Amino acid sequence: MAQKITQVDAFSNKCFAGNPAAVCVLSAPQDDEWMQNVAQEMNLSETAFLVRRDDGFSLRWFTPTVEVPLCGHATLASAHVLWSEGHLLPDEVARFHTQSGVLIAKKQGQWIELNFPVNRSQVTVAPPELEQALGVPYKSVWQNSLGYLVELESEDLLRRLQPDFQLLKTLPVADVIVTSMADFDSQYDFVSRFFAPRLGINEDPVTGSAHCCLAPFWRDILHKDEFLAYQASTRGGVVKINYTGGDRVFLSGQAVTVLKGELVS
Repeated sequence: MAQKITQVDAFSNKCFAGNPAAVCVLSAPQDDEWMQNVAQEMNLSETAFLVRRDDGFSLRWFTPTVEVPLCGHATLASAHVLWSEGHLLPDEVARFHTQSGVLIAKKQGQWIELNFPVNRSQVTVAPPELEQALGVPYKSVWQNSLGYLVELESEDLLRRLQPDFQLLKTLPVADVIVTSMADFDSQYDFVSRFFAPRLGINEDPVTGSAHCCLAPFWRDILHKDEFLAYQASTRGGVVKINYTGGDRVFLSGQAVTVLKGELVS
């Protein structure tokens, strides 16, 4: 039986921006090999697979090469699909059972709010290959369960980064988040970029899970609880953040459907 699949641009209010994710609300559970093959075929940073259960949906995320334990933009895309395609009513909460625990999404007007776990970072000493791979000096380096969080001196440095992805692959961590305070006259509080070549993603366009690390980091620096953040990839994307401390952070973004299709095998 053909299986419907939808492609969504997440953390954007227009097509061809933000981070694209494929979303497959499965009519029946599928095995891991099939889901990995579909993700490889879609060749997006993540493909999400959902299965309905009594109290919500099981949700898993696959890059073209591996399954990942948490993905923000594909969760946002999944919630968008559940509401836009009639799996949930607009006033119903989307409840996802995942490897990272239960995740909640709520529709807030044109925005979708995600309730995610916080990921705190600790100051670390990075190998010299990190600075060589980035090609710019950094202000500080931190580490969390994703990988390194690198603070740069300016937005200009961040935007001009042209990393050596082969050298990044040799680092002892899979992911590198690079961030800086936004320019003084910007509407944003901070900017970031995200690199994960070991996961088959040289640069991710907009990364929800990275903002679970960035929220506590910038709260300590800026001494505020609400942020408007911009991920400065080629496609670019906007993330609203509300973090008042504790173990949960609220990330909000917009999403648009780009295409719908069917998997025939």
